[in-house]
Amino acid sequence: MKSIVAIGLMISVMAFNFAQNDSHVVIKKDVTIANYFQYMDSLVNKFDSLCLFPINEHLIVRNNPWIIEKLANTDYYRMMARDSFIYDQREMVILKKNDTLKIPGLQKALKIDSIFQRTHIDVNIPEFKLRIFLDNMMLHEFPIRVGQNRKRFLEMNQRMTDLKTQTGTGTIIRHSRDPDYYNPVDGKQFYFTKRDDDRVTHMPIIPWIETRIDDIQNGQMIHPTTNPDTLGKAYSNGCIGTREADAWIIYYYAPIGTAITIRYDLDISDGNGNMLKLEDIYDYRPNR
Repeated sequence: MKSIVAIGLMISVMAFNFAQNDSHVVIKKDVTIANYFQYMDSLVNKFDSLCLFPINEHLIVRNNPWIIEKLANTDYYRMMARDSFIYDQREMVILKKNDTLKIPGLQKALKIDSIFQRTHIDVNIPEFKLRIFLDNMMLHEFPIRVGQNRKRFLEMNQRMTDLKTQTGTGTIIRHSRDPDYYNPVDGKQFYFTKRDDDRVTHMPIIPWIETRIDDIQNGQMIHPTTNPDTLGKAYSNGCIGTREADAWIIYYYAPIGTAITIRYDLDISDGNGNMLKLEDIYDYRPNR
């Protein structure tokens, strides 16, 4: 029989090798979106005990970027562009049997974590744009909708609420991966949505991202809209709305702690050295 010391040494060597190199996981059965986060959590729980460093869902998915693209392609409007009507996105298979996932080893995990630490989100309200930067390099640019220029009584808040999207700097503090849906105006929960093509579908499972801006946690979220016709408008109750596909990308580029700036800049460059003046949608500068 091998000694306890020898067995311990073997385990240490295996753990070291695992920590240094990617480990491969073959998916044993189809995973639907309804079960996707549960499956990812099971991977995290399994490999976190084997790794010599903390493993998490964001590290795994960024080490398998094809997952992000597959999730983005579940967007209702992308599917309709392929003549495929999806009533319930939750039933779509996102990870197929025999797909292979690569669990990052230490060096790969450190590299991905360094990217996370250097990533920040920039939102310019009157431009209706959300951008993701790595250092000073823009990685992604997405159209958004923002809060309306008015106050309204919201049953969810039990008070008159300024619906304008608030500016400032802060961080991502929470993800709601499978949110319940409530109308903030009347406080009623809903399960279905009417799309821009007038068809009705079940609400999809797509993560919402909560921000803390200037040390204030006011419930201002970044989340998908099922009605992209509202993008480029001051339409929401204060949240930053995106396309469904874009919401998946933002989620996996913005783990907890990601820096975010929400600004209101009317004077911008068109990228060719020309300055543009945007519409003052919140009437912040009435005399200009």
